Amino acid sequence: MTAVLTSRPVREAAALARTTPGVLTVLALVLVLASLLAGLLTSLSVRGRSQAVDELATRSGPLTAAAQEIYRSLADADATATGAFLAGGLEPAETRQRYEADIAQAGNALAIAVAAREPADVTAQDSPLAVLTGQLPVYTGLIETARADNRQGLPLGAAYQREASNLLRSELLPAAQQLYQGESGQLAADQDRATRPPWAEVLLALVVLALLLVAQGFLRRRTNRVLNAGLLVATAAAVLSLGWVLIATVSAMNDTADSRADGSAQVDVLAEARIATLSARVDETLTLVARGAGSAYQDDYVKSAGQLAGLLDEARARATDPEVARIVESARADAQAWASAHTAIRAADDQGDYVTAVRRATDAGPVGAAGSFDRLDRDLRSAIDRARDTFGAEVNAAARDLSGAMAAVIALAVLVAAGSVAGIWRRLRDYR
Repeated sequence: MTAVLTSRPVREAAALARTTPGVLTVLALVLVLASLLAGLLTSLSVRGRSQAVDELATRSGPLTAAAQEIYRSLADADATATGAFLAGGLEPAETRQRYEADIAQAGNALAIAVAAREPADVTAQDSPLAVLTGQLPVYTGLIETARADNRQGLPLGAAYQREASNLLRSELLPAAQQLYQGESGQLAADQDRATRPPWAEVLLALVVLALLLVAQGFLRRRTNRVLNAGLLVATAAAVLSLGWVLIATVSAMNDTADSRADGSAQVDVLAEARIATLSARVDETLTLVARGAGSAYQDDYVKSAGQLAGLLDEARARATDPEVARIVESARADAQAWASAHTAIRAADDQGDYVTAVRRATDAGPVGAAGSFDRLDRDLRSAIDRARDTFGAEVNAAARDLSGAMAAVIALAVLVAAGSVAGIWRRLRDYR
């Protein structure tokens, strides 16, 4: 008896489903569920892309720049300190101010990096941030000791200066490089997320459009009516949603790709060139500080100078902004002038004329090593700043492309569902 009672509603429901009203009801339910589900999933996908772009603007981009600044500031501080050491006695106030500014900038950038991390990441043994926060005071202490001894004419100052530079190169700069690589990797991952093709969004929209076409075909066959206003509105809303998502997404993808090609990729090469410049300058001055025992530093200079030449060539080839290309050309000319000045320094030092070698190394004039180095460093800084501005502008453009897309997708999905129900409901009333 129970089986009979149970099966009767099932049979009645099955029979109803085979009728035209039943099929229309099922179609309406399917269209509502499909449109709302597609709208939800598409909006989540758009939100994920928007979050990736926001990360580029607010987190990975600034943190990568901070990591670069840590490395740059430390390397420049060491180059400035070793150059000042050659001057002997009390170094010029301008040189001292530059060193102190570099240390302050490194500290500020380090504070930004620390604030963005969990405490465990900062305190973990051998983590880049732990090394930087722990060894930076040691480095500055060694520099101050070398400075004090040099001011008093004590030869021990040279040993402290070399020890400070060795500490920076063996621990601080590798830690800064590791930190930069991690941040740069996260930036690249965010760019990859933002430039992922919208296959899922397109597939969902096509499924909804296919269901709408099936529903309209069914109604045309059963009712002999060519057009259904509600389903036409739903179809138009689905097409508009697909078009909106495609235009917004493709535009954001292109802008994000440009932020890489015209911005971050160029910044990477230019930053490496600047680091090679600073390394070469430190090696050049340490060769003289070592007084006859600096062959290893000279070898390192040759290596860094070779890297610099290759990186400048690469930066020129990558430059898409005419102004950046012009600045890089100027940097290449400055690098050649510096190489000529270095040759003169080595010639004087190798002949035993240490005073002339030091004078040429610290000469800030047009043909002096210090002057050529400063001009080269300024050129690279200008090129980096311009490429960084391009990166920021392209990321902001990508954010504008996606603004409003998520809300539009949800609103249009609701319109698709409402249009489907309205269109099918009108036909259902004909069967009452």
